[in-house]
Amino acid sequence: MSYKFFNKLSQDFSELLNDKKEYNVVIEVDKEENMKNFTAHSVILRYRSPYFDKELENATKNENHITTIIKPNISAHIFEIILKYIYSGIIDIENKDTKTIYELMVNANELELKELSGKLESYLIESEDSWLRIHFSHIYRSIFDSNEFKDLKKFYSDIIVNQPDLIFESEDFTSLQETALVSILQRDDLKIKEIKIWDYVIKWGIAQNPTLPPNLEEWSDENFEALKITLQQCLPFIRYFHISSDDIWEKVKPYKKILEEQLWDDIIQHSPNESATSNSLVLPARIISNPESLFSTIINKEHVAELSSWVDRKSIIYSLENIPYEFQLILRGSRDGFHPKTFWNMCHGHAGTIVVAKVADTDEIFGGYNPLAWDNSTEDCYMETNDSFIFSLKNGKIQNSILSRVVNSNGALFYSDSSKQNIYGPWFGIYEFRMKSNVSDFTQDKECSCKSYPDFFTYEKPIGEINKNFAILDYEVFKII
Repeated sequence: MSYKFFNKLSQDFSELLNDKKEYNVVIEVDKEENMKNFTAHSVILRYRSPYFDKELENATKNENHITTIIKPNISAHIFEIILKYIYSGIIDIENKDTKTIYELMVNANELELKELSGKLESYLIESEDSWLRIHFSHIYRSIFDSNEFKDLKKFYSDIIVNQPDLIFESEDFTSLQETALVSILQRDDLKIKEIKIWDYVIKWGIAQNPTLPPNLEEWSDENFEALKITLQQCLPFIRYFHISSDDIWEKVKPYKKILEEQLWDDIIQHSPNESATSNSLVLPARIISNPESLFSTIINKEHVAELSSWVDRKSIIYSLENIPYEFQLILRGSRDGFHPKTFWNMCHGHAGTIVVAKVADTDEIFGGYNPLAWDNSTEDCYMETNDSFIFSLKNGKIQNSILSRVVNSNGALFYSDSSKQNIYGPWFGIYEFRMKSNVSDFTQDKECSCKSYPDFFTYEKPIGEINKNFAILDYEVFKII
C-alpha cells in the first residue's frame, strides 16, 4: 500500500516559490515600465520545462552564481500565473477572462509546458467557442505557422469551410499573412461564391499597397503592376471559369491588367461559351453544398419570402422567385452553443436581423425582427424603433403565421447590461418574446416566453399561448442582406 500526499507536496512547492533564500535564477519578463523580475530555482525549472532546461544549459552565471533569463514578450501578469503552475501544478482560470486564458495557452506552449497548453486549448474549444469565432482572424494568424495547436487548427479549418465570411468579413482580414490567405484560397470546399473570393482578394491586395489611388480610374500601369506583384501568389487559385459572365465584366474586367494576357483571353472566350477550349489552367469549381439545405435548420424558403415581405411592409407575400433579400446566418445554437452570452458576443454590431427559435416538443417557431444594431456594451435599456415586429410561423400542425408589429415604439426591444447577459438573450417588448435561461442554456430550462398582458403591451397581439414558458430546441439569427 502507498499513500500519496500530492496536495501537501503542491502546497510546499508553492511556498518554495516565495522563498528568496535559495534561488539561483532570475527571470526578467515584460518591458519598459511593466518589466518585472521573478526569482526561481534552476532544478525545478529544468525538470518542469524543456524550454528552461535548454536555456539554463547555455546560460552564464554572474559572480553570485545567479543566472538571468530575459523574456520581454511575456507579460508579468501571465508569467506569474505560469510560474505558480510550474511550482504547484495548479492553475485557476475560473475568474480569468478569455483573452488571458488564450495568452496563457500561447505562452505555455512557448515554454514547452505541453500539459498546460493542451489543457487550455481544449478548454477554449469546448467552453469559449463563441469567443474563438469572434476573434477568428487574429488567432488564426497567430497559430497558422505553428506546428502546435492541432485541435485549434482543426476547429478553425471547419469554420473556414462552412463560414468563410467570418474571416473575410473580419475587421483585421487585410492584415492576414499571405501564406495563410493562400492556404484558404487553395481549398476546394469553401462554401462561398467565387466572385466574392475575387472581391476579397482584391481588397486584401489593395490594403497591402496603401499608396494606391482610391479611384480606380486614376490608376497608372505602375499601380496595376504593384497590385499584380502583391497578388502573384493568390491569383492562380481563383476559379475564374466558374464566375458568371456578368460578374466577369462588372468586377474582374476593371482589374484585367493584373492578369496574364493569355488568361484574360481565355476568360472572355469561356464566359459566353462554357464549352470553349482554354490554354490556361482551369481549376475545378469549389464544392458547395445546396445553399438551401445549408442556410437554416428551422425555416424554409417560404418562410423567407413571408418574412421578407413583412420587413418591406408588403401586403402580398413575395414569390419564391422574387425574394429581395439573402438571409445570412450569424448564429445557430446547435452549432455555436446556447449560452445567452454567445448571442450577445456573436450578434454585437449586427443590424437588420431576424431571430427564429424552434420550441422544444412542439412545431412552433417564434421570432422577431430587429432593425437596430445589437449592442452588448449598454446598460439595461429599452430601444426605440417603429419597424420591429415579432411573429409565429406556420409549421407542421401550425396552419397560419402570425405577424405582430410594434405599437409602443419606446419599448420595442430590451438590451441587457453585461452582468445579465449570462441569463438574457434577445428580448422584444415587455415580455412578448424573450429568450432567457437561469442555467445559461436556452435548451435546459423553460424560461423563454411569449407573454402578453391585455392592459400592458408593446406589440399588436400575442404570437403564442399567453403566459406560456418554454425551452427551445434550436435557434438562429440571420442578417438580412
